[in-house]
Amino acid sequence: MRISRTTAGTVLVGGALSLTLAALVYPGMLGIQNTSTNAARVIANTRYGPLTEADRDFVVKVRSAGLWEFPSGEMALQKGTTPAVRTAGQHLVIGHSALDATCRRIAPELGITLPNQPTPQQQGFVATLKSDTGKQFDTDLANILRVTHGQIFPAIAKIRATTTNTLVRRLADQANDIVLDHITVLERTGLVNFGQVDFQETTPPKLSSGQVTPPVPQPGEPVVVLSPPPGVPTTGVPTGNP
Repeated sequence: MRISRTTAGTVLVGGALSLTLAALVYPGMLGIQNTSTNAARVIANTRYGPLTEADRDFVVKVRSAGLWEFPSGEMALQKGTTPAVRTAGQHLVIGHSALDATCRRIAPELGITLPNQPTPQQQGFVATLKSDTGKQFDTDLANILRVTHGQIFPAIAKIRATTTNTLVRRLADQANDIVLDHITVLERTGLVNFGQVDFQETTPPKLSSGQVTPPVPQPGEPVVVLSPPPGVPTTGVPTGNP
């Protein structure tokens, strides 16, 4: 499985809520490492309950995942050589558009600034899939996304078990349903190398924070909206909408 990597800066968290200066600096946390200084630290008190570093990181992680897995799904719809791969693409597109809508709805309520681009590591995944053709595309899609979904799945469970913020809890419920669905459809392609996936999930490479942090959105930059292409059927695709 080919994975290219580059570097990037940090993301700032802002919004209408009154946050401390320390809370405004968004730590590198996406992909395969957690550099949050204190996940349980409360960075804002909202009418939906306390917002911790872990809560904030989770919302941004879900958004960032959609920014690369959604276009990967679009590619699967166009380049997939089997019905199972194209079905996986359908589920990726519909599921991440639903999660994205939730992230965009709750972020202003919680004072969280969402990224408009995925992390450099995730951009590398997209570059790999763009360069792939034929069966190689099918194989890389199934295995790369099975690894990343397998990595975030336990993180969802941890947030669901620990958060006291009702909006973050609902997002975790939704993400749990959608990520499990994506794991299932990726496995149904018959292309997942479970030995390789298990190794990648349990022995992740050590990456710098710049590689696993989304780029900073520019001031006044419109928030990117993930909308399914016209004609993509939604029937039978879980969206987990709260």
